[in-house]
Amino acid sequence: MPNEPLEREILRPLWKVHILFHAQEGPIVGHWMLEELREHGYRVSPGTLYPLLERMVQLGWLERVGAKGRRAPKDGRPYRATAAGRRALREVEARLRELIREVHAARKR
Repeated sequence: MPNEPLEREILRPLWKVHILFHAQEGPIVGHWMLEELREHGYRVSPGTLYPLLERMVQLGWLERVGAKGRRAPKDGRPYRATAAGRRALREVEARLRELIREVHAARKR
C-alpha cells in the first residue's frame, strides 16, 4: 500500500516543479504531462492534474497558448511557463541544490 502522507505532503508538490521544468522548455499539454509524471512514478489522475494546471495559470506561473502543444496533438490544452513561472523554477532549483549539497555533506561525515 502506498504511503499516502508521503505522496500527499512531499511528492505531490514536486509535480509543480516537473510541470514548470517542461513548460519552460516549450508548450506542454495535459495528456503528455500526465504520462510524463507517471513515468517518474507519481500516482496522478486527470482529475488531479487538470485542476493543478489551472491553479498554476491562476498563480501566473503558466499560461495557455493558442496553438496546440508539440507534445500530444490530440490534447487541445497547451500551456507554457510564464516569466513568473521561470523565476519560480529558478528559485526552486537553487533551494534544491542547496539542500542536496547539505545532504551529501552530512552523509560524508
